[in-house]
Amino acid sequence: QVQLVESGGGSVQAEGSLRLSCVASGYTINTYCMGWFRQVPGKEREGVAVIYPGGVLTTYNDSVKGRFTISRDNAKRTLYLQINSLTPEDTAVYYCAAKVRRSCDLNDAFTYWGQGTQVTVSS
Repeated sequence: QVQLVESGGGSVQAEGSLRLSCVASGYTINTYCMGWFRQVPGKEREGVAVIYPGGVLTTYNDSVKGRFTISRDNAKRTLYLQINSLTPEDTAVYYCAAKVRRSCDLNDAFTYWGQGTQVTVSS
């Protein structure tokens, strides 16, 4: 079973940047589709970005294109999310997730989830 632990969240001002990390343990992630999701209290969780096992193919939510970059280092079992030009609308708990790759899409059902890391953006 894959365990996922996120880090890197915090409180920043608008236009600031953060780099979120997600370290996987318990199993290699080389064959897993991985993704970042976020949720605001009272709202549904939304997909932010996903990345195929090889680390080349990615898909982003339209709301974050050009500002967020997802990447992975399979040797380090680590998933990253570089977040630039933050806005208050990006405030949420950000979750890392993984699934066996049969497909790799923002709307897929992911199997493994981290506990989340809070990102708070002030104007």
